[in-house]
Amino acid sequence: MSKSFVSANDVARHAGVSRSAVSRAFTPGASVSEDTRKRVMNSAQTLGYHVNQLARGLMRSESGIVCLVVSEMDTPYRARLVRAFSHELQKAGKISMLINTDRSDGGVDAALRQTLNYRADASILLSGLPDKAITKLCLDSGQRIVLINRDDNINGPFHINLNDHQAAKVAVNAFLRAGCRALAFVNSEVGTPSLMARENGFLAAAASFGLNVTVTSHGNTVYESGRHAAHSLLTSFDRPDAVFCVNDLMALGFIDSARQDFGVRIPEDLCVIGFDDIEQASWSSYELTTFAQPIDQIVQASLLWLSEAADTQNVKSQTFNAPLVWRKTVRGNHQQVS
Repeated sequence: MSKSFVSANDVARHAGVSRSAVSRAFTPGASVSEDTRKRVMNSAQTLGYHVNQLARGLMRSESGIVCLVVSEMDTPYRARLVRAFSHELQKAGKISMLINTDRSDGGVDAALRQTLNYRADASILLSGLPDKAITKLCLDSGQRIVLINRDDNINGPFHINLNDHQAAKVAVNAFLRAGCRALAFVNSEVGTPSLMARENGFLAAAASFGLNVTVTSHGNTVYESGRHAAHSLLTSFDRPDAVFCVNDLMALGFIDSARQDFGVRIPEDLCVIGFDDIEQASWSSYELTTFAQPIDQIVQASLLWLSEAADTQNVKSQTFNAPLVWRKTVRGNHQQVS
């Protein structure tokens, strides 16, 4: 018998039990004797039968599918976030469906509509870059939505954000304790809510000490943009002595250019702080001081909210702090900076 066509009825006949007994044997917590369960499982293994969980879920109006809507998947931080979510969803018995939103040719909309055909239960938007129309499309389909580091002003989703303003304030204090006064901020031109919150928070914190900040923005939030920023800032008349980069990739590019192209010593001549705490930040060639994204907390909060009954979900948002990880790109030991 071909395994592709084995049905629950086939298993029932082989095991000598009823069709409903097969269903109960594969349903956690259902009432079925241990002897019957063993007979059903043995027959299923012999015949090569597997429960069609998608069909079973649709009968309960639940598919178990959770869409991960993501951009810039090749960046280290985003890759870690996708890996953490997919792992925890798998442990929870869910199916991850990945939607790459980097394309701008209508492919994203088509991919999302395909997930609606599979009746996905929920979507998790992992960055601020995808268009806000994506959120509305998911909500209109009846999905439950988790928004991470976004500012969509829409009722219904669960919002998770970082306290970017607090992180920026900590960065300014760290630079001041290191004796720095000529501050600069390195951003990309992407302009997502979280990136702009870090920039605005840094400017506000510096202004509270009477300090101006030189801001440079270029391209995407990637390594090469950091190198470009270094050339812009380190060829100017007033060189900074401290730079807060909006993410680690840009910070690493900035550091490499500062050292290799301009002979700048870090942190002796220039202090640098990044954001994300990607794996490369801890490499011995960088030892970057940076803010760590609380990925485990973000994932657990998202899954907890999705697991709750819709009518009991009173919490609509949650904000996490990103702790500063001290390494070697800021002068001195400033463990008490806050």
